[in-house]
Amino acid sequence: IMTAPGPGSPRCPLVDVASASNFRCFQLQHFHLDLRLNFAVKEMSGWLVLDLVPVQSGVHTLVLDSHPSLLIQSIDCKVPGGQEEPASLTYRVDPFTDYGSSLNISLPTAAVKPGRLIQITVRYTTTDGPAIWWLDSELTCGQSRPLVFTQGHSVCNRSFFPCFDTPAVKSTYTATVRVPDGVTVLMSASRSSYSKEDRVFQFSMEFPVPSYLVALVAGDLQHVDIGPRSRVWAEPCLLSCAVKKLGGSVEHWLGVAEELFGPYLWGRCDIVFLPPSFPIVAMENPCLTFIIASILESSEFLLIDVIHEIAHGWFGNAVTNATWEEMWLSEGLATYAQRRITTEAYGEAFTCLETAVRLDALHRQLRLLGDNNPVSKLHVKFESGVNPSTLMNLFTYEKGFCFVSYLSQLCRDVRRFDCFLRDYISQFKFRSVVAQDLIDFFLTYFPELKDAAVAQREGLEFERWLSGCGPPLCEPDLSAGGSLIQPVQDLCDLWRTSEPPDLQTLLTFDLSAWSTFQIVLFLDRMLDYSPLPHGNTAHTTYYCYLKLSEPIQRIRISDQDRKPIPGLLTLLLTYHLLVLQKAGRTTTRPVQEVFMGPNQ
Repeated sequence: IMTAPGPGSPRCPLVDVASASNFRCFQLQHFHLDLRLNFAVKEMSGWLVLDLVPVQSGVHTLVLDSHPSLLIQSIDCKVPGGQEEPASLTYRVDPFTDYGSSLNISLPTAAVKPGRLIQITVRYTTTDGPAIWWLDSELTCGQSRPLVFTQGHSVCNRSFFPCFDTPAVKSTYTATVRVPDGVTVLMSASRSSYSKEDRVFQFSMEFPVPSYLVALVAGDLQHVDIGPRSRVWAEPCLLSCAVKKLGGSVEHWLGVAEELFGPYLWGRCDIVFLPPSFPIVAMENPCLTFIIASILESSEFLLIDVIHEIAHGWFGNAVTNATWEEMWLSEGLATYAQRRITTEAYGEAFTCLETAVRLDALHRQLRLLGDNNPVSKLHVKFESGVNPSTLMNLFTYEKGFCFVSYLSQLCRDVRRFDCFLRDYISQFKFRSVVAQDLIDFFLTYFPELKDAAVAQREGLEFERWLSGCGPPLCEPDLSAGGSLIQPVQDLCDLWRTSEPPDLQTLLTFDLSAWSTFQIVLFLDRMLDYSPLPHGNTAHTTYYCYLKLSEPIQRIRISDQDRKPIPGLLTLLLTYHLLVLQKAGRTTTRPVQEVFMGPNQ
């Protein structure tokens, strides 16, 4: 794999400063995991077999990414088909960063030849590393059985198994997992089987994936099929709710995505809901998306996050960023793809509203960080020792999305750009790429744009997009979302006026019909405007409350009895009312006490 620092620059060998491994010296063809899970001591033990082909002569050391929580017991090497017994190897573990160490393995000179397959077997035990989350039964949703899951993104899986822990390396894998009775195991694999007699689960991932996309979950899990290639997994107490929320939507979303970007490559598209201790909202593990169960509280956020993870099936999983310095190649493209799917499935207005919420958040973050903060770059250069996970932020998603949207605008035809993305996936599927690969393919695909020198257009240079700090150089037109966005802005403007608005003006806003994203956009923008004028906040809040609580409102209060309420408290009250209204709750006591006092 080669990389380039910018358009038109000479290529140079890929360097991943987040990996201690010498992955450029070998081709990883396949690996196998054989693990036993022990919930009593919270331990995984077993072995890893790596099928490696040296690609350079004179290589006498294999360096893998590892972690202090991963305890190596023995390592041996053999040549498949050879007569010799496996040779025991010497090794040492060296410090690397606070998120990992390097496992240095001395290879037998006679066995290591360029182009000849060798098998390295590492026997090990894991303890409590950053990739592996052991949950006591009290921390699960059902609180009846313990559960364990792994989370590899970005550089955590080196504490799950020794590996080339870089997105530049992809391979197939198989796994054997032995568990106690009553435990179900799932992995991010395309095929699986189970021997009830032996309590052994077998998995096979037939498509090459990077190390961070190898994932496992084991516990009291049940499933319901919700489509021809998708099922929902969850603890029994969550399953019916999850199935009800998703219904047949996953197959519909997959179909829309396939029309846009070509065939879904992974076979299965299953979803497992995990307890609230899952450290992120969702993770796009191939064939098996991990998602936090608390998102079931919001149908709209559930919709967006599941569609985003589906989009990763093309952008991020099939075609992957080769280094963590260019994470936007996965997240920016997946966000663009997500919004193309929602536009086709739910209309442009819905997509524009969701985009407005996220772009507002981007600018809010930029105001906190400053325009010159290097984390606002798409191509973030980081030094050795910096954990790539700390650089995953809104710029990765939203500035990346804006750049992809700009490329689409250059085509002047979104359908034509859909075709480009479909062919981009076809060209690079199951490979890892750098930004230059995308840009070169784009300019080759649209030779008229290359002839017009769009990459050097003043103020919008591709190099400035990738390496410049600050906000996106341009943002997509969201005017198609005006029917949903403008009422939010109009109400925000009413709150900001120095004079209280009249009742008739307020009653034109049907807040009870607002979507979750409208509520979030309203609250975010009001907090952006704080401090609010105190002269009208109580007046406005009161009538918002009246409107929201119709017909259950029974408060009667005169203007002279009403007291001003601080702006932030007013917002919190309104948020409380909105949540109650959306949830169908009818209690009015908290607001009655604020407006009238607990004894009235």
